[in-house]
Amino acid sequence: MRLKNRLFWAVGFGHLTNDITASMGPVVLAFLSASILPMSNTQIGLAVSLAQLAGAITQPGFGWLADKTGGRWIGSLGLAFHVGMFTLAIALAALTQQYWIMFFPFVIAAVGSGALHPVGSLHAAEADSERAGTNVALFFMMGQMGLALGPTIAGFLLDAANPNILGQFGELATLGYFGYQDNVLPIILMALVSIPGILLMVISIPAERQQPQIDLEKRKTDAANSRADFPIMAFMILGAMVLLRGLGQPGSVAFIPVLFEQKGWDPSAYGAITSSFWIASAISGVAFGRLADHYDRRKVMMLSMLSSAPAFFFLPATDGALAFALAIAAGGLSGGAHSIIVVLAQDLIPMRKGFASGAILGFIFGTGAIGSFIIGAVSDQIGLATTFQIVAFMISAAGILALFLPRQRRAIAEAVS
Repeated sequence: MRLKNRLFWAVGFGHLTNDITASMGPVVLAFLSASILPMSNTQIGLAVSLAQLAGAITQPGFGWLADKTGGRWIGSLGLAFHVGMFTLAIALAALTQQYWIMFFPFVIAAVGSGALHPVGSLHAAEADSERAGTNVALFFMMGQMGLALGPTIAGFLLDAANPNILGQFGELATLGYFGYQDNVLPIILMALVSIPGILLMVISIPAERQQPQIDLEKRKTDAANSRADFPIMAFMILGAMVLLRGLGQPGSVAFIPVLFEQKGWDPSAYGAITSSFWIASAISGVAFGRLADHYDRRKVMMLSMLSSAPAFFFLPATDGALAFALAIAAGGLSGGAHSIIVVLAQDLIPMRKGFASGAILGFIFGTGAIGSFIIGAVSDQIGLATTFQIVAFMISAAGILALFLPRQRRAIAEAVS
């Protein structure tokens, strides 16, 4: 595979930077709550959930704009907005100690993430039309590596800037001084790391959309038949599959730390097993993307989801090294379908790939947020272990639904490549 395309690397590094910032959020909120701005779990959950939804519901609109404009300013300014508003939220929390002052910029920061994702997936797919599945898988691998790295980076920076901060908390409270700016200064300075990625996107993403070279008569025919050919049933099946899959990936990830905290694991251990889930998901996405480029993608998606179900089912019953192995299997196997789903959505609307990318990514992230809420609510009633086993059956059903999706529309793919 050739990866010398500057456009691909621009959106890939932009995705990496974006998702590092996104995944730092819960860690930084936990730190703020413990040392600077006390927050309840409900307040933390509200901020994180609404941020996820803000990023999800805005993606179709940004995808539509990317189809019209090429997405240079949508993608680059989206990344700048995400990092900038996140940094502002953390600074305001430290300076004012007011939850609602911090809350607004923290939530709307995710709108910038919603702008970057459809632009990035659009250009990742078009960087090499013959390897669209592999390219999109690599694009998402870089994002998932960001998701895995962000919490570790945030924890390291905060530990380095605040040695024994919790042990000193009582003494500092007595003195009435917390050193707010110093405590979060490394996180604020992390915003500077995003500048190269923003600039690379500005110079690499086209200023206007380079439409596929299809003859005028075909364009007229496609426009005339667009409604008749719109694959409504395919989208309904795809939506049902994504909804069921969202319980396992990404819905369940938020509860892996809780699952193992309840087993008595310390934070570094359950943080590590959560990172292993994401890293496995990132790497396997490339492998499954390559398979989808050469074999029936429906069967590849089915394989991804069905093979992950046993790992989800038995994960609550394991401990130690075996638990790590099952977390890697659950994340890697369930994550393998992610990029294929995006390519499938693009293939179903080949003339509106940006909109298709934004719509399906928004739906994936939105169902993930809903899945997390459902898992939390159900587990309060029946226990987290039993809930994970129900997730295993749901993701199996999603795998079976994949077989009812249409085959790759190769004629269309060749026409627009």
